[in-house]
Amino acid sequence: MKTYLFPIIPVMLATAAYSQAPAHGVMQFEKKVIASESYESVAVFDVNNDGKPDIVSGAYWYEGPDYFRRHYIGPVKQFGEYWDDFSTIPFDVNGDGRMDFVTGGWFGKQLTWKENPGNEEEWKIHEIATPGNIETTRAFDLDGDGVMEIIPNTPNDPLVIYKHDKNSKTFVPIKISDRKSGHGLGFGDMNGDGRTDIVVPEGWLEAPKKPFGEKWIFHAAFNLGTVSVPVIVADVNNDGLADLIVGQGHDYGLDWYEQRKNKKTNNSSWIKHAIDPYNSQYHTMLWEDIDNDGAPELITGKRYRAHNDHDPGAADPCGVYYFKWSNESFSKQVISYGTKGVGLYFVTADLTGSGRKDIIVAGKDGLCIFYNKGNR
Repeated sequence: MKTYLFPIIPVMLATAAYSQAPAHGVMQFEKKVIASESYESVAVFDVNNDGKPDIVSGAYWYEGPDYFRRHYIGPVKQFGEYWDDFSTIPFDVNGDGRMDFVTGGWFGKQLTWKENPGNEEEWKIHEIATPGNIETTRAFDLDGDGVMEIIPNTPNDPLVIYKHDKNSKTFVPIKISDRKSGHGLGFGDMNGDGRTDIVVPEGWLEAPKKPFGEKWIFHAAFNLGTVSVPVIVADVNNDGLADLIVGQGHDYGLDWYEQRKNKKTNNSSWIKHAIDPYNSQYHTMLWEDIDNDGAPELITGKRYRAHNDHDPGAADPCGVYYFKWSNESFSKQVISYGTKGVGLYFVTADLTGSGRKDIIVAGKDGLCIFYNKGNR
């Protein structure tokens, strides 16, 4: 296999317009508080196989879609202000037709899955691995076989992918790098070869033709800092090249990095454009179409008490926002301000059958739904 190593090219800073005045209708959201439990992760899936979406967060699941009656899953270990439950990834691990979920935590250093019993019994906890401190975990189909791989972000340890084996109903660990992972993780086709690469704070890992049979090549292309999970890989400006959308998880800053190609050398440079330099702790985000115009929006917000008020900007008001790309810059719109932030793992889902994606957000400041009421 022929590989190409890009040289390290310094990130250049470019000033971009920061706009609060969108050229489109402003979307409306209706807030509903589901619970005040302090878990920082939430997912939506059909727990009881009744064909209706339910909400799963921490030690409970909430029966949807109307009243969200609470059901007990099982205990979650607590460490100070933290509950060691840093993701909620739906996955039918044992193939019994009931949706389980994958989680893990920083303090216990364990990656686990919780087995849906199909009744009111506690969900059994199964250990997948002990990979080290887990900032949070994500799932992505890296090899295109239709099954998600599980990828924990372990800042102090090498990057290990866990591939599900449907025969043994277990996860097989595959280490793809000996480097420490760092704080931050993203997925996307960085070089246009049709394969899913992996972004880490100090560069990106190029996927080989056989993701789990050949070596991944590391490209030291940038240094993003202590960044969001995920880092969004998307062609923001529609020039045919992958760009990056990056939040600072424990500092001020939300930016996008424009990829530019040198036509003679085929090398890439990355131009930094500010989206929102005035808020901190943009720890997680989604890139999804929530206004049904066919183009994705950036949905994110400040993580409430990420390091228990020891991060820059910790005393600033919390918020949940969406940012609309206008072919030149992003415009910021407020979903919630001052009373609700974003945790470590949140989702969108159409909870009411309206055809619009609602936003479901967990955090130390509670579990909420923001019902999407459309543009005004």
